[in-house]
Amino acid sequence: MTDTTTIFTFAQFAMIGVFAVLVIIGILFGMRMKRRRLDAEADVEAHREAVGEKAEASSAPPPAGEAPLPVPAVPVVPTGDMAVEAVSVEAILAETAPAAPFPENVAAPPSTPTPVPATITLAGDITQLKGLGPKLATALAGLGITRVDQIATMSPSELADLDSQLGAFKGRPARDRWAEQAALLVAGDKAAYEAEFGKLG
Repeated sequence: MTDTTTIFTFAQFAMIGVFAVLVIIGILFGMRMKRRRLDAEADVEAHREAVGEKAEASSAPPPAGEAPLPVPAVPVVPTGDMAVEAVSVEAILAETAPAAPFPENVAAPPSTPTPVPATITLAGDITQLKGLGPKLATALAGLGITRVDQIATMSPSELADLDSQLGAFKGRPARDRWAEQAALLVAGDKAAYEAEFGKLG
């Protein structure tokens, strides 16, 4: 029992001692902070006094014989009727820049003439006609017919007279429609020709 009481009492004293040490540390820390605050206040006060002295020195009248310092002039902006209209930089440059001389008697560039498409000529060798082979072309050449345009200019009676001279090839001008083929080829109407008689060779 005595040992337990002794341990308990020692623990109480130890706690009291630790608490006392903490209190002393807190007091010392507080005193140190207070000293720093007082030093800072003193510095601020000294700074204020220095600023006040400079202000008084600058506002004091100059000594006799010395000219006062020049006060910068504040520009006055006129109002009302005396107000100056704002002018843009572009307007000023436009007024001051010399006008570019206008060239006189400048010839217009020559216009490029639009090319006129040439007439498509499809009429050529007599063998262009559909159904007319080399043997028939040879027979026609013996009669002086070698070109498509010769067939195109023939009248029906002339074409019938030519047909009567073709021998074994008689009836071919009407059957193969030489007159119609020749007319389209001479006119250069390739689309109509191919739509009616097939693609040109």
